[in-house]
Amino acid sequence: MFARSSLGRIASQRPTLGAAPQNARNMATLREIELRLKSVRNIEKITKSMKMIASTKLAKAQRAMQAGKQYGSANSEIFQHTPPETPSKRKLFVVVSSDKGLCGGIHSSVSKATRRALAESDQADPASPVMVIGDKSKAQLSRVLSQNMTMSFNQIGRDIPTFADAAGVADLIVKSGVEYDSVSIVYNKFISAISYEATTVEVTNEKLLKESPGFRAYEMEDDFAKDLAEFALANAIYAALVEAHACEQSARRNAMDNASNNAKDMINNLTLQYNRGRQASITNELVDIITGASAL
Repeated sequence: MFARSSLGRIASQRPTLGAAPQNARNMATLREIELRLKSVRNIEKITKSMKMIASTKLAKAQRAMQAGKQYGSANSEIFQHTPPETPSKRKLFVVVSSDKGLCGGIHSSVSKATRRALAESDQADPASPVMVIGDKSKAQLSRVLSQNMTMSFNQIGRDIPTFADAAGVADLIVKSGVEYDSVSIVYNKFISAISYEATTVEVTNEKLLKESPGFRAYEMEDDFAKDLAEFALANAIYAALVEAHACEQSARRNAMDNASNNAKDMINNLTLQYNRGRQASITNELVDIITGASAL
């Protein structure tokens, strides 16, 4: 009897001022989970929207890529019939990337291919100049190839690249005064909607074109080789720009799809964790109520 009355007095006592209730920790944890759930749901909405936008842009980029490949095929046909007598040692590397991120390893693939080509001394001079189209690969290559960097371009390919963009880049390359035997354009080759690979295409300069046996067999004007070399460089850059743009949109769509799936999995895990914590909190409250009622 005495024990029961003592328990009743203890249960009826008010909590000490400043002391937290027993389920305060569970309430705080549930609140944190709820806020995190809300944040992940907002991220999922953003990634789904970006995936839809990238899918729309990919369709346009693929159509532009099919048209731009004709420029590249015409270039390759010319240089197949006019191979230089001596292999070019000093190459100018033009790396094609973009200014935007959130597209997987699309930029690091061309950066790695450029570093690998410069590391192989039998293919290129380690001191060969490097020009970069796009801020992303520029930031990556500036850390390891700062001595080779000579020029960079940005704000190109924000939308579908045009031949005017490629012609402007080619004109700046020719007027830069950089000495080179050939231009190696490093870009991402579109294989399918889910895969790509870093590829290099070479364009010879005016001097090697004049010395090639295919051109020496014909009589030509003095400016013909110069104009052909500049036009071939613009063609090759344009073909690389449109194909790299299609690869970027494809990689961005895949990246946003993976991000949406990861967000969905995280939402499911957090919802399960929230429900378990809420059920445990309710169970603890019921135990407290039953214990207090039985103590009276």
